[in-house]
Amino acid sequence: MQQYLQNKKGLVQNVFNQVYDQYDLMNDFMSFGIHRLWKKDLIYLMNPSNNKKLIDVASGTGDIAKLYLSKVKKNAKVTCIDPNLGMIKISKEKLKGFNNVDFIVSAAEKIPLKDNSFDFYTISFGLRNTKNLNKALSEAYRVLKPGGRYLCLEFSKIQNSNLNFIYKNYSKIIPKIGKLIVGEKEPYEYLVKSIENFINQDELKELMKKNGFQNCTYKNLSGGIVSIHSGWKI
Repeated sequence: MQQYLQNKKGLVQNVFNQVYDQYDLMNDFMSFGIHRLWKKDLIYLMNPSNNKKLIDVASGTGDIAKLYLSKVKKNAKVTCIDPNLGMIKISKEKLKGFNNVDFIVSAAEKIPLKDNSFDFYTISFGLRNTKNLNKALSEAYRVLKPGGRYLCLEFSKIQNSNLNFIYKNYSKIIPKIGKLIVGEKEPYEYLVKSIENFINQDELKELMKKNGFQNCTYKNLSGGIVSIHSGWKI
């Protein structure tokens, strides 16, 4: 499933080249810090145990990897995948206290790793930025071990009409906040458009099933502003 906006040549790469060094700060401003609670919910839902291997795709600045390793007291292996060198650089700095993390510069649609390698696959606010949803999902399925679990934290469709009205009006000022904090508004115009254009919760659930995942479910957070999708490779 091709995504029109993300397939514009160089668009997504340019967006993150512009914002990577202020990425965490801007996320805190835009979500009032709630993105950190959403990520903790993802780890809680995963409920990882020791000595399990995680691949975190579109790993950004390493938040998920850090939460995961802290949860298992560093007794696990994490591979961080991100297409942006700037994000990888910041992630390495954030995770320098851990010696069990690998970093690979790669897109979600073509991961240079072997089949059946990981116990968990996470992608946090990254699936929306891929050029092809089916390829990203099929690669996730491929690199997971049988019995492995896929978890996706992503912006979704709000269920409550009043909350949706407030959120849509708030979204209109996000580029202005970006201009004020980062000095750029265009990346945040892209952010708003990409969220508006992304598929809904049930559509993503069906797409996961079509790509082989079983026992697919999702959990809405903050009224559906985001959701966590879960599926298993059986």
